[in-house]
Amino acid sequence: MPTVRDATFDLFRAQGMTTMFGNPGSTELPMLADFPSDFRYVLGLQEAVVVGMADGFAQASGNVAIANLHTAPGVGNAMGAIFNAQANHSPLLITAGQQVRAQMTLQANLTNRDAIRMPHPLVKWSYEPPRAEDVPLALARGAHMASLPPKGPAFVSLPMDDWYAEVDEGDARHAIERQVTGRATADPEAVRSLAERLEAASNPVFVAGPDIDASGGWDAAVALAERQRLPVWASPATGGIRLGFPENHPNFRGVLPPAIGPVAQTLEGHDLIVVVGSSVFPYYPYIPGPLLPEGATLVAITSDPDEASRAPMGDAIVADVKLTLKALLEAVPESSRPGPEPNEGPQEIPPTDPLSPSTVHSALAEVLPEDAIVVLESPSSTLALRNQLRLSRPGSYYFSAGGGLGFGLAASVGVQLAQPDRPVVCVLGEGSAQYAITAFWSAVAYKAPVTFLVVSNAEYAILKWFAEVEQVNGAPGLDLPALDVAAVAAGYGVNARKAAERDEVRDALAKALASSAPELVEVPVEPGMALF
Repeated sequence: MPTVRDATFDLFRAQGMTTMFGNPGSTELPMLADFPSDFRYVLGLQEAVVVGMADGFAQASGNVAIANLHTAPGVGNAMGAIFNAQANHSPLLITAGQQVRAQMTLQANLTNRDAIRMPHPLVKWSYEPPRAEDVPLALARGAHMASLPPKGPAFVSLPMDDWYAEVDEGDARHAIERQVTGRATADPEAVRSLAERLEAASNPVFVAGPDIDASGGWDAAVALAERQRLPVWASPATGGIRLGFPENHPNFRGVLPPAIGPVAQTLEGHDLIVVVGSSVFPYYPYIPGPLLPEGATLVAITSDPDEASRAPMGDAIVADVKLTLKALLEAVPESSRPGPEPNEGPQEIPPTDPLSPSTVHSALAEVLPEDAIVVLESPSSTLALRNQLRLSRPGSYYFSAGGGLGFGLAASVGVQLAQPDRPVVCVLGEGSAQYAITAFWSAVAYKAPVTFLVVSNAEYAILKWFAEVEQVNGAPGLDLPALDVAAVAAGYGVNARKAAERDEVRDALAKALASSAPELVEVPVEPGMALF
């Protein structure tokens, strides 16, 4: 009969899950013994980096990724990254070792005393199999749970002496061969009603969210906006895990602000707001105001029942975003409304000394390949980057909806491993880099040719902006003097350089993008938020 370990690796093969991200400890070693040659193990030097890399890999590959952690301390180290993965709707199967069953009741060293409850608020499902024989089915269930909408992480705790127990061959085969799909179509009556409301509206607007890209609905979203002459706003950047619409398209208007009052103000004059693939809305900070403009109604299309039910206003259709967009496209005719004014191009930014983030991003735009992917964790220059780059291909942008720092640097390595034929640029602040700094080692070790652009302003600029909004004075800990990310990255083996003038930045980035190794360019910039 096969062992638990044999059945587990056969399960992973059947599900296309042959890349594992991990940081092994003593409780994981039995699983990793004689590691199969057809699997790839990607080592992270700290568990938050492990989960961050797996998060990026899962999103960019479209498949469930495995993150293998070290019992309770490893899960604890990873909790912030798991929080981000939950917010990102990233399909992760997170496993963690556990003490041998004979010593769990004794709470011997490294026992995870409450393994199921520890990550519970941050995962879709958390489980510790009661018997060794149940491990393959538990892992299969975790993988299926992670991949079903709304996608997200699932967790399984695995006692270290389970791996060589035997399992019934028939039971194992059933667990391995099962396929579970979950793309639900919308109620045809709901689609028909929305089509009629669109036709009857005098000035409707489309708000594009990240699940358009994640569901494969990009082309349908563009076709709907064009057929119905809809102006398109991106959902607020605080929840913009991915782009939902090409940002160089004539119908594209920009990114919605992330607060209640400003959203309603931005959408004034529209009588129907159609929000697709986003929560309604990912607000932060709190700036009160009306939830909708006067006279406006709202309809949301989301695959997430929780997003639909918690929205404070409007109607919602809970179904697969791509399938619903395609059905809606078939139900609406070509509109006779005048189309929106053509979208203006990026604003030209004159060089300053020190450079502004907008100038740096305009230099990046000059050399960025058309098929490039950008992973962003520079909170104070998010809008500047999107305004300058106008990214316009599906799968070209990744950002953490959770707000916890440490995602960008780690995720960019995972994205590059999932998309080896596309150039990946990771844009991050020097403060953000510190939360996942050891990911530089993984980039070098696995030859992931990410181009790291570090926008260094010697402060937590986003927090200073929040302090102004929240009328907070004299808060400590908002300045970051003497950080040298280039030097640290070089210590991990990354080719690193600094650039201070616009042409120098452009040339350094062009050279980095042409390299087959991880490269870093650090640029000192003026402090403060960059909004265009």
